Amino acid sequence: MTALPLRSLLFIPGDSEKKLAKVAGCGADAVILDLEDSVAPAQKADARKRVADFLASAPRGADAPRYWVRINPLDSGMVLEDLAQIMPAMPDGIMQPKTNGPACVRQLSHYLDAFEAARGAADTATGIIAIATETAVAPFHLGEFAAAGLSRLTGLTWGAEDLATAILASGNRTANGDWMFTFQMARSLCLLASHASGVQAIETLHADFRDEAGLRASCRAARAEGFSGRLAIHPAQVALINEAFLPSVQEVHHARRVVEVFAANPGVGTIGLDGKMVDIPHLKQAERLLALAEAYGVGGV
Repeated sequence: MTALPLRSLLFIPGDSEKKLAKVAGCGADAVILDLEDSVAPAQKADARKRVADFLASAPRGADAPRYWVRINPLDSGMVLEDLAQIMPAMPDGIMQPKTNGPACVRQLSHYLDAFEAARGAADTATGIIAIATETAVAPFHLGEFAAAGLSRLTGLTWGAEDLATAILASGNRTANGDWMFTFQMARSLCLLASHASGVQAIETLHADFRDEAGLRASCRAARAEGFSGRLAIHPAQVALINEAFLPSVQEVHHARRVVEVFAANPGVGTIGLDGKMVDIPHLKQAERLLALAEAYGVGGV
């Protein structure tokens, strides 16, 4: 996983000149320039050209978002067309939809090897985020990512809508808004596979972009479970996601106290703090939290 995880990853339809023009001010850590589901078949060629032109002139650097492109699935027959058009413009990464397992990522990686060699780029300069639950077979292969040795793999995420389509489900949520069991299972397996593979765990979309309360609650729950970022479907979601995937001031304060109490008692494996016992796993969590807080300037760190 990169030292600084991507908190918000905003989808931008690749055929929308209007939306591409607003990328610079969107505030997202990364934008995903989409060639897949948000682009109608008749507009694919136009989307490839627009995305390539956008990438060629897009600002780069610390203040700019990372630029990722969601290509079409391997079995679509369009992947090489997608890559031939966009790779000369040097995206930061490729999002691979409908990934059935590590073999799909490996095949895409071989394609990227060739395109990077053609432009003289550094090996594995282009990362891959795999959407790893969108087909009926994909969840069965999530555990294989940990031992696959995929040097380009940067993150795993999951998708509920395509999975519902793949299994002929009429919905994916219960009456109270929770994920149905099959989708909870796919989500959890994706989370575990991400951490087992040492890559970023990215939560899926919150489709109702007007539901701020629901988005905030689900982001906080996702972060508490171990996700470090989230896909966004609308610019209005970005600021809330960015905030939700950072530690609070109170969390920073507590983490600092955990680190301090262990520093003041070298050699101990467990110690009391505020009437509760904390041990080495708590110390490791606190150190990771403080590193993230420092990177983003949270809580005075």
